[in-house]
Amino acid sequence: MSAGPDVVLRSATPADRPFLARVYASTREQELAQAPFTPEQRAAFVAQQFEAQSRHYAEHYHDTSFDVIEVDGVAAGRLIVGRWTHEIRIVDIALLPEHRGRGVGSRVLAPVLAEADARGVPATIHVEQFNPAQRLYRRLGFREISREAIYLKLERPVGAGDQAKIA
Repeated sequence: MSAGPDVVLRSATPADRPFLARVYASTREQELAQAPFTPEQRAAFVAQQFEAQSRHYAEHYHDTSFDVIEVDGVAAGRLIVGRWTHEIRIVDIALLPEHRGRGVGSRVLAPVLAEADARGVPATIHVEQFNPAQRLYRRLGFREISREAIYLKLERPVGAGDQAKIA
């Protein structure tokens, strides 16, 4: 039985920006498929939104790691994690479509959740209400603690991983 793909994190560098923009665009494909944009308009809109998100993260998320997820040596996604006094916030996790549903998300998040447990703090994440990744987060022990507009705030209490394994 295979242990799955080799998954590692490495710090993102300025040279990763085109790849990170591609990851971001992949997260918007389904939503924007419904918009009446030409391909050029769609590309310009996604580029503008990626730049706005990047500026926001740089300005508001200090004490945060910005990593590229590599699967079998190939860049496959991004992970942004804030490590604060009272929580570990998964600011963003995104994988290119060809890497979704292969256990990569679980493998990337396992050490983050172990770190939260070791520090005795909850892990949190904001997710869109219709994001299919919610199934993964709930399997990992996250539960909804609030709603705002289209987003849910999920929290994984300390030790929830032990409870999730029992359930």
